[in-house]
Amino acid sequence: MSASIEFVESEAKSVLNRVEGMPFKWSINPYRGCSHACQFCQSADTPILIADGTTKPLEEIRIGDQIYGTVKRGNYRRYTRTFVLNHWSVERPAYRITLEDGTQLVASGDHRFLTTRGWKFVIGAEQGPMTRPHLTTNNKLMGTGKFAAPPQRTIDYKRGYLCGLIRGDAWLELNEYEREGRSSGNVYRFRLALTDGEALERAQEYLLDFAVPTRCSVFLHARAGVRGVRAVNAIATHARSRVEEIERVVAWPIALSPDWQRGFLAGIFDAEGGYNKGNHNSRILRISNTNPLIINCTMRCLEKLGFSFAIEWYSRPRLKPLKVVRLRGGLREHLRFFHTVDPAISRKRDIEGQAVKHNARLRVVEIEPVGVRQLFDITTGTGDFIANGVISHNCYARRTHWFLDEDGVNQWSSKIFVKINAPEVLRRELSRPGWRREEVALGTATDPYQAAERRYRITRGILEALRDFRTPVGIVTRSPLVLRDLDILTTMAGRVDVTVCVSIATTDAALARQIEPTVASPAHRLRTVEQLAAAGIRTGVLLAPVLPGLTDRPESLSAVIRAARAAGAAFVGHRVLYLGEVTKDSFMQFLAQHYPDLLPLYRRMYPGQYAPRAYERHVASIVGE
Repeated sequence: MSASIEFVESEAKSVLNRVEGMPFKWSINPYRGCSHACQFCQSADTPILIADGTTKPLEEIRIGDQIYGTVKRGNYRRYTRTFVLNHWSVERPAYRITLEDGTQLVASGDHRFLTTRGWKFVIGAEQGPMTRPHLTTNNKLMGTGKFAAPPQRTIDYKRGYLCGLIRGDAWLELNEYEREGRSSGNVYRFRLALTDGEALERAQEYLLDFAVPTRCSVFLHARAGVRGVRAVNAIATHARSRVEEIERVVAWPIALSPDWQRGFLAGIFDAEGGYNKGNHNSRILRISNTNPLIINCTMRCLEKLGFSFAIEWYSRPRLKPLKVVRLRGGLREHLRFFHTVDPAISRKRDIEGQAVKHNARLRVVEIEPVGVRQLFDITTGTGDFIANGVISHNCYARRTHWFLDEDGVNQWSSKIFVKINAPEVLRRELSRPGWRREEVALGTATDPYQAAERRYRITRGILEALRDFRTPVGIVTRSPLVLRDLDILTTMAGRVDVTVCVSIATTDAALARQIEPTVASPAHRLRTVEQLAAAGIRTGVLLAPVLPGLTDRPESLSAVIRAARAAGAAFVGHRVLYLGEVTKDSFMQFLAQHYPDLLPLYRRMYPGQYAPRAYERHVASIVGE
């Protein structure tokens, strides 16, 4: 570990992470170790797709924000919500990547984008130390392409929004007539009732800009136990001067300014629009109404803003036929609509589960250096995010056990991020009625018993919460510090399944010091296994990572297995070295410095991220799994 360590305390909004494709369904990582020596950064003004369907500049993203990333499901990579786990800035040499559709991205040379041929760095080389997959002209990026700029909230935009929303979904009545026995029988009524508070709040705010205050009330209470029946709130006024002013505000203008058009489309979409599921998790954006004036204005505004649409008619028994405007162009045009007009209702902008496609014009046409810039990056739960319409990788905890958080190569642990409120947040999450007490894994990304745990005791607090809520736990660690919590583990083991897995790559002390310079010796870790097993804890050894040419000789693997069994290990697992994009550069640097003769072997074995299957089967036959 580096001599100087900075502890950065942060508060998490959630600590339970859903895991796909693993034996366990949930994981917790109380610490995140990262020196930010990796340079996977982008410019401050890069728009990032937020979970509510809007965008926010990368510079303004904060820890705990929910944004969109992607996850592989079946044959497709799909959009999914994820949380921002970290955010920082650095000054690095930057490059401008220009795409065929005009999208421009400014990023460091080490940033990676998803292409039709996998993840690629901004710059690289075909040979030499910079050999790695990198962007070239004609590579095509994945995503929807350049995000549209949001509208300006001008008076015209607000008039347009109120016109679309109120004409689409409100009751506005001005009737003047005489009633017998009364001086006046005039009726002035305005009421807007919606299930979505976002549109109601925006309407109330905009009406105040025109000196029209309204009162808010519950129009319809939600019905307990009845699915789909939500509460309806309303804003209303019966004052003559206010109702007359509303009528003036929502009057059809003689000329439709661009701002009014954007506002009208946002309002009518909030009132009468839908974004419903179609085939294969795709969605269909529609605006429907029976009033020809509203439909004609909708079509006119869409045409002016460059959108393509189709018209559909739906006949309904004993009701007026419904005319529907359907936006064409798929997700690319749907996002352009959302960002161009900015409707208020976030549930109607949900793209969760939609497939990432490559039908946008995202061919790389130019990559040029632009000098040193201040760049920003984030860490997310999915390991990526959507930057100006393309899929962008982020800095993520290195995925092999060797390069998790104390690699000794790039000083990964010089800055440790501590989720100081993790135990309290976990208790809230475990107390939810839907929690099924499924196994939770500790140590999937960073070691829960790294040096920071001696000071903060976050992992101990997490174990206490899991104990109190009778939740099974599996721990992976390289640290004997796990013995400190033996009292909690033994109590838990009497109630639920508890497994502790201690990672040991080799019994060769000298080699271990070289590849794991800050970790306890193999002998010390084996004594930890012995003490855990003696206390009745189901304990195993994870023989990882298996390093070709270094720790994979049969006698080396057998030595770890014999030592593990002698210490009382209930099982021995193994994991062959995995070299993800983040890991590969640092590992190759390590080999070049200490074992240059092995570089050709690793370049042959790791053209991608995984060792050849034949090699993995060979190791498995020796380990005996």
